[in-house]
Amino acid sequence: MKQKENMPKTLWQLFMATLTLSAFTFGGGFVIVSLMKKKFVEELKWFEEDEMLDITAIAQSSPGPIPVNASVIVGYRVCGVLGALIAVLGTIIPPMLIISIISVFYEQFRSNKIIAVALQVMRAGVAAVIFDVVINLATNICKTKRVLYIGLMIVSFIAVVCFNISAMTVIFICLAIGIVDMLYNSWKEKSRRGDSK
Repeated sequence: MKQKENMPKTLWQLFMATLTLSAFTFGGGFVIVSLMKKKFVEELKWFEEDEMLDITAIAQSSPGPIPVNASVIVGYRVCGVLGALIAVLGTIIPPMLIISIISVFYEQFRSNKIIAVALQVMRAGVAAVIFDVVINLATNICKTKRVLYIGLMIVSFIAVVCFNISAMTVIFICLAIGIVDMLYNSWKEKSRRGDSK
């Protein structure tokens, strides 16, 4: 869904959206998933919810930070290669500036009790946002009413939580199962079309 009608305005909106999301996202990549959904699906209406979930899945399973990966895809879908570059720029500026400042004053930050308390309080907020992401993703998987997807979600959760299996291993196994499922459904569809002729 490329926004070509007013490219400069769209690029500016994209830059400001990714800059703002990146500047106020504490707690890692999973937090930004919920915020991106609210911004790009509900507020700007650039994507459908299903498409945003697909973008999230690709960003999470690709190497690199989730916000940067998601920004590349979002930017490219909205305004092509230039959009991807602008979105990445907006995403990397806030952490680069903040981490640069913290690195200069690292000792003062580490020993400051007020900052320590602030970080503890922020963790509670981050936990709530991550919980919101989990509920949203699980709800959308349940809405598909596909036994395979719901079963994979439950088995993956058990594998990671109870058996301490690496998340990357789970992602690759789910990817392989998804590819097999897609090929099987494609073959079934071709067979059905062949029978109807």
